[in-house]
Amino acid sequence: MFKKILIANRGEIACRVMRTARAMGIATVAVYSDADAGALHVEMADESVRLGPPPAAESYLLGDAIIAACKATGAEAVHPGYGFLSERASFREACDAAGIAFIGPPTKAIAAMGDKIESKKLAKAAGVSVVPGFIGEIDGTEHAVRIATEIGYPVMMKASAGGGGKGMRLAWSEADVREGFEATKREGLASFGDDRVFIEKFVEQPRHIEIQVLGDQHGGLVYLGERDCSIQRRHQKVVEEAPSPFVTPEMRKAMGEQAVALARGVGYFSAGTVEFIAGADRSFYFLEMNTRLQVEHPVTECITGRDLVADMIRVAAGEPLGFAQDDVKLSGHAIETRVYAEDPYRGFLPSTGRLTRLVPPQGEGVRVDTGVVEGSEISRFYDPMIAKLITHAPTRAQAIAEQAAALDAYLVRGISHNIDFLASLMHHPRFVAGEAVTTAFIAEEYPDGFHGNPATDATRDTVVAVAAVLHATASERAQLIDGQLNGHGAAFGTDWIVQLDGTDHEVTVEDAGGGFAVTIDGTDHMLSTEWRVGEPLLRGRFDRRDIAVGVDALPVGYRLTTAGASHAVRVLTPRAAALAKHMIAKVPPDLSRFLLCPMPGLIVKLDVAAGDKVEAGQPLATVEAMKMENILRAEKSATVKEVRVKAGESLAVDAVILEFEV
Repeated sequence: MFKKILIANRGEIACRVMRTARAMGIATVAVYSDADAGALHVEMADESVRLGPPPAAESYLLGDAIIAACKATGAEAVHPGYGFLSERASFREACDAAGIAFIGPPTKAIAAMGDKIESKKLAKAAGVSVVPGFIGEIDGTEHAVRIATEIGYPVMMKASAGGGGKGMRLAWSEADVREGFEATKREGLASFGDDRVFIEKFVEQPRHIEIQVLGDQHGGLVYLGERDCSIQRRHQKVVEEAPSPFVTPEMRKAMGEQAVALARGVGYFSAGTVEFIAGADRSFYFLEMNTRLQVEHPVTECITGRDLVADMIRVAAGEPLGFAQDDVKLSGHAIETRVYAEDPYRGFLPSTGRLTRLVPPQGEGVRVDTGVVEGSEISRFYDPMIAKLITHAPTRAQAIAEQAAALDAYLVRGISHNIDFLASLMHHPRFVAGEAVTTAFIAEEYPDGFHGNPATDATRDTVVAVAAVLHATASERAQLIDGQLNGHGAAFGTDWIVQLDGTDHEVTVEDAGGGFAVTIDGTDHMLSTEWRVGEPLLRGRFDRRDIAVGVDALPVGYRLTTAGASHAVRVLTPRAAALAKHMIAKVPPDLSRFLLCPMPGLIVKLDVAAGDKVEAGQPLATVEAMKMENILRAEKSATVKEVRVKAGESLAVDAVILEFEV
């Protein structure tokens, strides 16, 4: 067994690998860019080596520098994690040449499966069903248009070396191909160093099902069940679960056997994933094989009881698996959500900055894989993932309920995040039912974007009661302090008006000995909590239900977050509420004449100039942030008055890109 390994990655996956290595008694070496000098994975490792400046091309993608770091530290093996160099055959070859063990599959398998075009040819030869499409090289936009027309719309354009949802464009028409083909090439080149693109038929109403395979260097090869990754946004997975509520035992066996046959055909060993797209009739087609550890591997670990990182390390060291297909048993259900630094209320725009408060949830069956801690910086240079939140329970319904509760208890401050959106998914009836979930789920259920989970009667009562109790507790504390300082304290009654979503609720709060008796519009409730003034999270029981509510103070009232939505709540005395009705509403400034940069990023392209007339939906500019290109479009017909930036400039959020005539 190895005594020391280097992890050629960063963030949560580097920390994940280090935890297993530490449990196996193996020393670890971290590598880092200047942006990650104080990162958690650097702190966790026994040793660390600087690679270079923040851009991945100047640090984490430098295979020679990583091999040099192995030699300098005496690391016998390297684990590539996912992304970066994990599926680059040339890096595996360089490791072999340097006498460094690569904790992953052989070069032949990486080369064959990492190339999406070549992998489809091999899959077809192995008898695996594949999606209809063009699997040769495409000369340019005009060639792409001809191919797409021959296949029939809609089609999917994919970077040959792509993964993780990057370098992918869905085209419903010729105009979409003309607009998106070059962007797909650029994303492939920027993220993977390869600008080749292939085009295939887009299967409508599809489910994304993937099979986890694991093999050793002695011919042992098994599949470890499936994962359902159908909940996606912009082709990036948002929620993953295992097993799939859609897959039958017969379908699991058929998909698993095809996955193993494909893996065996390329001499595969280590952990890998064969991805399929499944139709409503349970037909399925090969998409691609990821020759690495997947982001969503924890749900498979939960239901199989295996540590896939430990398995990968043992296989790389030459050990046999030690078990066969008949020994694989699935237990319970696991759900994983990806907690990202992005703002779902602003079109999921990336968010950067410092995590001023970070308290992950805890509990039986709750697992948090993260690469950040309180005080960490979310940089614009890398993927915006904060953590992966995994829950495991005996049934799917319980796993979903535990996931929803854990999301409510996840405290993140300092940046925008997608926790409200994830919680909304856990409460969505269609997701809870499980049967009608496709890769179009988010687009269909949130066609106008995310505006918070619709509040139920129970949620409204919870928010109103919590707001009143918070205010009563704070008022009592203020009265006590005032009395101690001045000999008397301002008198507060027990009656309040709680304003929520434009409605006034008459609320009475009284101490009930170990809790609060709360009457809302004549209906009695009970709230028990040990919350103290200033705490950002209230935990307690409301009407015999466990609750967790995020608390942020506002000038008058609070912003309370629970069950997938944030609520601005005002708490007033009855007299103040009556007077407030006479206040003149403050109108926000009109910024509609400006195109503002929605996130910190780089201006990749400007599509208009001063004097141009534009129509609704027309591209105006392209901003790159966190390895993704975002096309900014006109919201209505207008004339460009002035363009204030140039291509290649880095902009802050809300920086003015251009101004329209009014």
